[in-house]
Amino acid sequence: MRNITVFGAGYIGLVTGACLAELGHTVVVRDIQAARVAALRRGEVPIYEPGLAELMEANAGRLSFALDAREALEHAEVAFVCVDTPPTPSGDADLSRVWSVIEDLKNAPRLTAVVMKSTVPVGTGDQVRAALDAAGLDHVGYASNPEFTAEGRAIGDFMNPDRIVIGASDPTTAHLIADLHKGIAGPVETMSVASAEMVKLASNALLATKITFINEIAAVCEATGADVEEVAAAIGMDHRLGPHFLKAGLGYGGSCFPKDSRALRAMASNSGLPFQLLTTVIDVNDLQPRRAIARLKEELGGLRGRRIALLGLTFKAGTDDMREAPSAIIASRLVSEGATLTGWDPMARLRDEAPWNRLERAETVIEAVTGCDAAMIVTEWPMLKEVDWASAASAMKTPFLFDGRNLLAPPLLQKHGFTYMSVGRATVRPVTTPPPK
Repeated sequence: MRNITVFGAGYIGLVTGACLAELGHTVVVRDIQAARVAALRRGEVPIYEPGLAELMEANAGRLSFALDAREALEHAEVAFVCVDTPPTPSGDADLSRVWSVIEDLKNAPRLTAVVMKSTVPVGTGDQVRAALDAAGLDHVGYASNPEFTAEGRAIGDFMNPDRIVIGASDPTTAHLIADLHKGIAGPVETMSVASAEMVKLASNALLATKITFINEIAAVCEATGADVEEVAAAIGMDHRLGPHFLKAGLGYGGSCFPKDSRALRAMASNSGLPFQLLTTVIDVNDLQPRRAIARLKEELGGLRGRRIALLGLTFKAGTDDMREAPSAIIASRLVSEGATLTGWDPMARLRDEAPWNRLERAETVIEAVTGCDAAMIVTEWPMLKEVDWASAASAMKTPFLFDGRNLLAPPLLQKHGFTYMSVGRATVRPVTTPPPK
């Protein structure tokens, strides 16, 4: 078992730290936010990830938290870099937090390896290797070990991965990183550092492409009368394609797909290589929530003065993450069109800033839709399937629902008197009973 320091107490850092502790290692998680470190020391988990609080509590004896880098690195044999690499205005990754960590590593007397889990451009490993050598840390190995965890199921993805990718500067370091993962049932793929860096970016770009493809198919389905749910189900039965990420909706969001797609495009552009396919993927995804608003506007005959309920605000169900959430674009567009907003979400943490300071937050779905001209499902929270939609219809000024995630069955909403619009399926309207003869 090893002494490990994890830099960054965000989604990836906390999951990585807790899972490594579960494997028996002694882990210190270091973060630069004093309030966050203090909360973690009190046993409070500052993010929502299913099972994370319980896993951290179960391994409290092997898991600690530090604000001071020197303290965090006092006994460290391996340092995991799990800091954010946000996009710059050009689309490139901002590596300032990464370089800050590398600078801190000069104070690590027992360090034998540095592991990069942060998503970085291809070629970063060479630069880090050079910086370590220049700092007198030429004896310290370097590895790229990208994460492939999805928010909402991150612990399961870490402990039962499709693969463990290790790009190492030397065979000894590769063996060390593989040894850290003993106890995890998953194939280990060892490769060069550059290849490991590319695997992460390429994987997310391909998944984003699948999402965008099915959304384009959905638009064609709307124009032709086909049903995208039926189409996607049949496509997914092909073993060459598979069913995953063929769910039409409002587009992808979150901390990875948008950022990584733009970073890969920027990296290609910086090398003089126009990545036209990825450019189209990004453009179509940016358009997707705007298309939904345009359809809603047409159906309602305008949005000014309308009261609209947004059901779900996070970028996906099972998380409290609002980064790159389609709801932000939708809310901003609705406000700009003159609509009044209410919103419901069981986990979203909204800041007091536009557009959220223009939204009236409700505790229940029924409260959110009361008096509304329309409601829109933005996040696929499973509890929306359990809503009493008959009561919701009675509470609304106009029983109209735009299901941006194709979460519900059209006949159910039609039965309760809704006009039901979804993505890639025909609009369903209430059944009117003809007057008796």
